[in-house]
Amino acid sequence: MGKMGIVQVTVEVCNPGNPERRWGGLFLVDTGSIDCMVPANHLKSIGIEPRGKRTYELADGTEQIMDIGVAQIEFMGECVGATVIFGKDEVEPILGVTALESVGIEVDPQNKRLKRLPAVRLK
Repeated sequence: MGKMGIVQVTVEVCNPGNPERRWGGLFLVDTGSIDCMVPANHLKSIGIEPRGKRTYELADGTEQIMDIGVAQIEFMGECVGATVIFGKDEVEPILGVTALESVGIEVDPQNKRLKRLPAVRLK
């Protein structure tokens, strides 16, 4: 199974209660990930604290319990509330598929880029 071409997008992560507090970075678009992952130090620096824990299955099949919170995610002119995973401080940020789908954007594997759908699927 070949790995899909790397698609990256610039994302701003904002504190929903105080959108002036934000951190921006280049995120890997990962269609295998449901939620977004952000280095914990950046989330904490903009005042986002863990709200709970969730068990995630990693690419190698192992399971890991990780802290999660809620952030405002902005990319491609869109803004969406999303679950964010508190990743290790040096982790590459990941934009998960839920944030993409909720604004009607999907990955075009042929052209290795994001493509806007004419409408957001509600079904």
